Amino acid sequence: MITLKIYIADDGDTLRTISRKNGAELEDLLSLNPHIARPDLVITGNQVKLPDASTSTRDRTPVPSCPPPKLTYQEQWIPLTTLEQMERTYYDVLVVGTGAGGGAALWRLVQQLQNSGKRIGIIERGGLLIPTHAQNIATLDFESRNSYFNSVAVRRTDFATQFVYALGGRTLFWTATSPRMSLADMAGWPITVQEMDNYYNIAEKAMNVTQSFTEGASITQILLDRLQQNGFPESIDEPIAMNLQPTSRFGVINSNVFYSSLVLFAQALNGAYDLAVNARAVQVLTDKDRVAGVKVMSPDKKSYYLKARNVVLSASTLGTAQILLNSDIQGRAIGHYLSTHSRITGAGMVNRSEFPEVLGPLRILIPGTGDRPYQIQILGPGPYRYVQYEIQPLQAEWGVTFAASGKVESRYDNKVTLDPLKRDEYGVPEIQIDFSYSEQDRAVIQQMGDAVKRASSAMGVPLIERDGQPFCLVPPGQEVHEMGTCRMGDDPISSATNRYGQIHGMRGLYVADNSVIPTSGTASPTLTTAALAIRTADYIVQQLK
Repeated sequence: MITLKIYIADDGDTLRTISRKNGAELEDLLSLNPHIARPDLVITGNQVKLPDASTSTRDRTPVPSCPPPKLTYQEQWIPLTTLEQMERTYYDVLVVGTGAGGGAALWRLVQQLQNSGKRIGIIERGGLLIPTHAQNIATLDFESRNSYFNSVAVRRTDFATQFVYALGGRTLFWTATSPRMSLADMAGWPITVQEMDNYYNIAEKAMNVTQSFTEGASITQILLDRLQQNGFPESIDEPIAMNLQPTSRFGVINSNVFYSSLVLFAQALNGAYDLAVNARAVQVLTDKDRVAGVKVMSPDKKSYYLKARNVVLSASTLGTAQILLNSDIQGRAIGHYLSTHSRITGAGMVNRSEFPEVLGPLRILIPGTGDRPYQIQILGPGPYRYVQYEIQPLQAEWGVTFAASGKVESRYDNKVTLDPLKRDEYGVPEIQIDFSYSEQDRAVIQQMGDAVKRASSAMGVPLIERDGQPFCLVPPGQEVHEMGTCRMGDDPISSATNRYGQIHGMRGLYVADNSVIPTSGTASPTLTTAALAIRTADYIVQQLK
């Protein structure tokens, strides 16, 4: 029962002054005296109800102090797991490598196995470098990005390819060109065209592949029209893996325009997986005809034995072959059929006065076909093929780059083997590469040269000669499109994996990187690698159910 007292307001009193005189809360007085409209209204002579002091205190709801915030700290921009922790876990799937294939496989596995209780792990040979594609970083324009890449890339002397040992691998720096293989390129593959079309659709959606980057760029649209009208009707706006959605839409912020596999790592964080970096996979562990896990070494050369029911090798065309060969995994084709693209480059010049005010970026692709065993990329103007933070200066002429990629024959003698005399710092035999162009390859190179001349003429972009030549052949491997050392196929004699990327005769051991691509074709391989990796992940999921 609430006890009240009656107080007669003195001359000039208000509820506020009465609360001070009687030690009552103003809120209580306002509640008990609803007939008094305002706390500062003069109410001389009026009766005012006062709460009993004990009652007021008893009925008031206590407000506790907020507890101190619980602070957590994460050293890196992505959650990491130690090798000690991973060694204590039995994984349903363990992925080795974090580039285009490893990232796509991880994303699909987490997506399909979410809430299933399955354990997924992934390891990376290198460390953490940058948290996004280099082109998304404000301080790196086209030229400085290339300079930074050259400072972190690892090069070979016997084959001109380059490696980036870091989370995300070479997808941190790639050009993002993402064409599909043509039907002619996939002839003889152990996968139907319809199935590849389905997985290309999935990969393109995951990687945000678009042909709209150059929409409204006058230099691209005018030169593209000239090509299509003058002998190259298949020419298209180059498909590029870029997220062109508005920066913010429906509360979702799109901050990674250029695609790297880190985009899929971020999406996979909606599920659960363990990630360890600076973890060099040196050997696949087996139990008779079944995979058992992977031997991994840390930078201090300590060995860890990670147990897994399924292992997916995505360590690159050369790296995956090295691991398999060092593990004594049997297979006549393992390490063989090394392929890449032959590449010639040239430069032309356009007159700025031929184009309207908005020049924009130049990105055109002449794709390969059954009659054209090469593709041609036409890029520019100058270094402004990605117009991002810089403003194109006003100048009378602009350079145009021609880059043609030719199909290379798959031959058994082009191979990766272990060097019996050289070992790296982890005690793993180093690889030696035997590669040469065949007569057929050289014929394609000649065709590419002729085609670049015709394309430049069709566009009205005269080629610039250097040392008397309008273009040159780059060293094998420099295009960074190596493929084939674990090629897929139905015949274990001429292929390393079956149609799902599983090593012939070894249950639970899969490959998901450029090395499974059976024939080089003409298209840049990254989109195809991602599509095949997603397909392999789907197959593994079905085996786990």
